[in-house]
Amino acid sequence: MKLTLCAVGRLRTGPERALFDDYRLRFDRTGRGLGLGPLGVAEVEAKKGGGAAEEAAALDRAAPAGAVRLALDERGRMMGSPDFAAELAAWRDAGQAELAIFIGGADGFDPAFRHGCDRWMSFGPMVWPHMLVRVMLAEQLYRAASILAGGPYHRG
Repeated sequence: MKLTLCAVGRLRTGPERALFDDYRLRFDRTGRGLGLGPLGVAEVEAKKGGGAAEEAAALDRAAPAGAVRLALDERGRMMGSPDFAAELAAWRDAGQAELAIFIGGADGFDPAFRHGCDRWMSFGPMVWPHMLVRVMLAEQLYRAASILAGGPYHRG
């Protein structure tokens, strides 16, 4: 199952980019033998003043057709790493070819876009900078692949 991170904004060179790239590489290596990955990235920009509706349209265009749609949203389900790994495995085992994971802009998702997603996931009630959310997501994808592979990375 291929994964595409569809995000509003660009991740520039810096420590967040280095961490994201490291975990993305780890996920791609570990996930390959499990039928997960690679992790692609589609970054979108909305015109100033376009708001959440314009961002939603850009995210829709960036997502692979027919993909399962997972939105990272503060109102989403909080789950542990083993549960997230199980969710990925269930989609893969059900024959899903693509998963699109969405990170919205600073004002969140347009309500119609959010409700058009298959699942919503939250990293908790705290507000996180979008660039750190990318790193956290990449790390959790690597952790999920490690769990599914029976590797020692996850000790929870």
